[in-house]
Amino acid sequence: MSSPAPGHDTIEDLRRRIAACTLCAEHLPLGPRPIARFSATARILIIGQAPGTKVHASGVPWDDDSGDRLREWLGVDKATFYDAAKVAQMPMGFCYPGRAAGGDAPPRKECAPRWHDAVLGVLPENRLTLLVGVHAQARYLPHLKKLSLTERVRRFGEDLPFIALPHPAWRSRLFMERHPWFGRDILPALRAKVATALR
Repeated sequence: MSSPAPGHDTIEDLRRRIAACTLCAEHLPLGPRPIARFSATARILIIGQAPGTKVHASGVPWDDDSGDRLREWLGVDKATFYDAAKVAQMPMGFCYPGRAAGGDAPPRKECAPRWHDAVLGVLPENRLTLLVGVHAQARYLPHLKKLSLTERVRRFGEDLPFIALPHPAWRSRLFMERHPWFGRDILPALRAKVATALR
């Protein structure tokens, strides 16, 4: 059985409880290995999808080609990206969910209701939150669920509480080819927002 839902944990308590979670272990082909990083000072929060096999093996979030691409989009180096005092990383599903037709399975649905509010509760309120991919956007931008991913990404700069981004998997190259405005207009503005948050 998993630990009960967190109450008034310290950050270290919360990290330990997440690391020990076995809530959906029976559904995980490689077993549970929850991966999340956060602190009380992180001014940037990245909410992604779920670890892939490489990230599951290393225990390091975004430790793959998509992570390289995301860091390029954000204009940050690895040292900054992996400094939990500056950047928090919380996927929709904390463990590798297995395979499905065409790629990895969707994130397990148990994770976000169990852990997200607790993690959000220890982060600074004045943070920049990036929703990477459709699963994060479905949870945190429910009022925009009728829009396509492209339409949500194009709303960058509007008065929204979060910034929607495509997932930086290899397919994102096709997205950027089809939508040159993403590289031309969105990425420079995104990098400026990230730089401001890190200051």
